[in-house]
Amino acid sequence: MSIGRPKPCLELSVEECKELSGFAASRSLPHALVSRAKLVLWSGDGLSNSEIAERLDWSKATVGKWRQRFVAHRIQGLYDELRPGRPRTISDEKVASLLRRTLKSAPPAGTHWSVRQAAEANRLSKSTVHRVFQTFALPPHRTRTFKLSNDPFCREGARHCRVVPQPS
Repeated sequence: MSIGRPKPCLELSVEECKELSGFAASRSLPHALVSRAKLVLWSGDGLSNSEIAERLDWSKATVGKWRQRFVAHRIQGLYDELRPGRPRTISDEKVASLLRRTLKSAPPAGTHWSVRQAAEANRLSKSTVHRVFQTFALPPHRTRTFKLSNDPFCREGARHCRVVPQPS
């Protein structure tokens, strides 16, 4: 005889089972999502919240919370909700302008944009420009052209071997 509130029945469709099994076996998804997928699969197999809590080293309340969220919202309920935080201060248009300028033009006194030059030209802070460059994996200091050395011995050797351009 069970003690406490009865838990809602957890029935999984074949598609949900496949998707959750993929989540549970994933090595690239966030660990929390993998654990929640395991929780739901174990619940579908009939394990109690206490047994699942022991396996995951979670509290019974946490197991109950995620189980209820799955029952209410299915797989979407296993994802983290948005958390409150400071709103963005830089608009998408400002970021797009920075990226456009960096990719399409060169600075007035140079061949490529540095973080400081881009920050000054776009009236942004250096740290903001650096974050944008990192987010978009944009290395403005790397050019996409191949450069030959002025060394005569290097030029002589290059005639006899295959020339490979620099990776971008």
